[in-house]
Amino acid sequence: MITIEDFKKMELKIALIKDVQDHPDAQRLYVVTIDLGDRIKQIVAGIKNFYQKEDLIGKQVVVVDNLEPAMLRGVESQGMLLAAQDDEGICIVTPQRQVKLGSTVK
Repeated sequence: MITIEDFKKMELKIALIKDVQDHPDAQRLYVVTIDLGDRIKQIVAGIKNFYQKEDLIGKQVVVVDNLEPAMLRGVESQGMLLAAQDDEGICIVTPQRQVKLGSTVK
């Protein structure tokens, strides 16, 4: 279990997917360029088996903005895209309406 104080440390933000590329060294990963309104970041996401690149571009998504960068199969990921997983696969978390980029998710 985590405390509410631990949860408050996460910076969940709304970002816009600007570009999606195949990971050069992993069949199930995309390298996703996101716009947080005040800066651009790249995230490596394991969603390739569930989404086509063209279906992701222009979508608003929820990301963990303050996650420590990590190298995933040789490519730096500067955050995490939130997604739900069930028996049918993976579904990215998106707002119900367009919101300002960089908005905080609470």
